[in-house]
Amino acid sequence: MEFLEQKALTTSPEEYKPRLWKRYVDDILEVLKRDTVEGFTEHLNGIDETGSIKFTYEMEHEGSLLFLDILITRQQNGQFKLTVYRKKTHTDQYLHFESHDRLEHKISVIRILVARSENLVTEKCDKDNEMEHIKSALGACRYPSWSITKVQRKMESAAYPQSKIKVSVKSASWVCPTSSYTLR
Repeated sequence: MEFLEQKALTTSPEEYKPRLWKRYVDDILEVLKRDTVEGFTEHLNGIDETGSIKFTYEMEHEGSLLFLDILITRQQNGQFKLTVYRKKTHTDQYLHFESHDRLEHKISVIRILVARSENLVTEKCDKDNEMEHIKSALGACRYPSWSITKVQRKMESAAYPQSKIKVSVKSASWVCPTSSYTLR
């Protein structure tokens, strides 16, 4: 994917070049002009000479787009609002606290969920709602409240370094191309 990505971006016609290109494994978030989406997708699909990788895309729908486990929503002021997204099939089943696993593993489950909320969710009320969801889901997996509180305190005291993500792309359309593999 990295080779294809570099080739696609360096050989892309100037009018198709995305303003933003973020890839995680084979999921890509890009910002480009709405009228260049199909042309750029054709360009991407022309890069892999074997025909094993096919790029498709999803367009912004009603001001929102899904990328990985994030719902990105365009606000009226041109800023983006990020919230955690869970598919309808998501079950909130995590490592059970009473399982015979190390405590560090259980604490890591909490830390990952809390860090995702703190680092990705952009608005305080959404962070509060996400934290309530985390507490409820982990409570169902028998996590005691002290374990969640302990992780939150450590994170607040900077025991776990965090990087804040700021999103401010104005007047742009974004698409989420996905690559699908054809095994031959």
